[in-house]
Amino acid sequence: MSNQVTVSALERRIDMSVPLADIDKDVEARLKQMARTVKMPGFRPGKVPFRMVAQSYGPQARSEAIGAAVEKTLGEQIRAQNLRVAGYPSIEPKEPTGTDVLEFTAVFEVYPEVVISDVSAQEVERPQLEVGEAEVAKTLDVLRKQRTTFVPAEHAVQDGDRVTVDFTGRKDGVEFDGGKATDFAFVIGGGQMLKDFETAVLGLNVGESKTFDMTFPADYHAGHLAGQTVQFDVVLKTVEEPKLPEIDAEFAKTLGIADGDVEKMREEVKANLEREVKRRIQAKVKERVMNVLIEAHPIEVPKALVEQESQQLAENAKKDFEARGMKTKDMPIEAAWFGEQAVRRVKLGLIMSELVKGKELHAKPEQIRAIIEDFAASYEDPSEVVSWYYSQPQRLAQAEALVIEDNVVEWVVGNAKTTDKPTSFDDLMGNAA
Repeated sequence: MSNQVTVSALERRIDMSVPLADIDKDVEARLKQMARTVKMPGFRPGKVPFRMVAQSYGPQARSEAIGAAVEKTLGEQIRAQNLRVAGYPSIEPKEPTGTDVLEFTAVFEVYPEVVISDVSAQEVERPQLEVGEAEVAKTLDVLRKQRTTFVPAEHAVQDGDRVTVDFTGRKDGVEFDGGKATDFAFVIGGGQMLKDFETAVLGLNVGESKTFDMTFPADYHAGHLAGQTVQFDVVLKTVEEPKLPEIDAEFAKTLGIADGDVEKMREEVKANLEREVKRRIQAKVKERVMNVLIEAHPIEVPKALVEQESQQLAENAKKDFEARGMKTKDMPIEAAWFGEQAVRRVKLGLIMSELVKGKELHAKPEQIRAIIEDFAASYEDPSEVVSWYYSQPQRLAQAEALVIEDNVVEWVVGNAKTTDKPTSFDDLMGNAA
C-alpha cells in the first residue's frame, strides 16, 4: 500500500507499507539459498543446520529482504504514477502503527515539466564581420609584436623601451624587504612595475640616477608596504628600444611556412582568422541563444541535479588545476562555489533535451563528421585528428553534443527575431581599447 503527497513543486513524498508476512517469507527464502553454500567450522558446505544459518545470517537476510521490498513497492508506485525521479529517494522508517506491516516514507524530487515556449518575440543579434586585408594586417601586427626583440638605443627612456636599472628603496631612511635589486630589467608600459615607478624612469639617459618618492596602492599585495610612502634611488644602466621583425621570408618561417613564401603565409593567416572569426561569432550567438532559452522557460530545477552538477564542476576545476601542474591535495575546491553555474547548466540541459526531442534536433552522422573535419582543418595532418576522434566513443560523443548545441542554436535563430549586426574586428576579438 502507498499514498503520495506533494511537498513542493518538485518534491514528492510517498508513504508505503510492506506486509511483514511477505518480509518473513523472503527472509526464509534467502536463508535457504544461503544454506546451500554457506561454510562453518565442523560442517561440510551445504550441510550447516538451518537454525545455525538463521542465527548467523538472519539479520543480514532480513535487512536485504526489507530493502528489496521497499525498492519494489516504491518502483511500482513510481511507474504507476509515471514519475521521473531526479536523484536518489531518501527512505525513512515510520513509527509502527500495527504488528502486521512495516511502514516507510520515501522523499524524492521529480523532473520539472518543460513545455517548449514560443521564442518568436525574443531578439537575437548575430555579429557580422568579413575578414579582409585590414584584419590580416592587424593580425600580422600582433604576431610581429609577439616576436619583438630589443636593440641598444641612443635616446632617453621612452614608453615601450626595455631598461636595466639598479634600485634601492627606503622607508623612513631604512631599506625594506624586496626594495632592492641590481641589473633589474623591465619594459616601460609592460605592467611589471608600478606605474609611478615607470614614470620616474622615463626621460633618463644611461648612467643617470634619480631619487623619488612613491606611494604604494592601498591594496598592494605586500601588506607591510600597502598605502605606505617610500623613497627610491634608481640608476639607469641600459636602455633598449623595441624592434619588430620585417614581414619577410624569415618571419614567414617562424609562422610555419617552410619555404618562407610570404603570400602563402598571408593566405594561411587569413584562413585561420576566418575560422577564429566564425568561432567567435558562433560563441556570441550561442551565448545569447542560451539566455533566450532560460528567459523563455522559467523552470524550477531539482536540488539533487544541481548538487550533482556542482560536484562535477568542482571535480573538473580540480583536474584543470592539476593539468596546469598545480597540487590540489590541500586546495579546498568546494562544490558550493559552482552553485549558480550548476543551476544554469541543469536548466539548459533540461530545456535543450526537451527541445531536441520535440523538434527532432538530434545530431546526424554527416553533421558530426563535418564538425570533426572543421576541428581538424587547422592541424598539420587533419586525417590523423579525424581518426583520433573516431577511435573512441567518448570523443565522438563530445562532437555529437556540440552538433546538438549547434542545431538548437540554429532552431532558435530561425524562430526568434534575429538581426545581423556589423561588428568591428577589435570588438569581436576582444582587442578594443
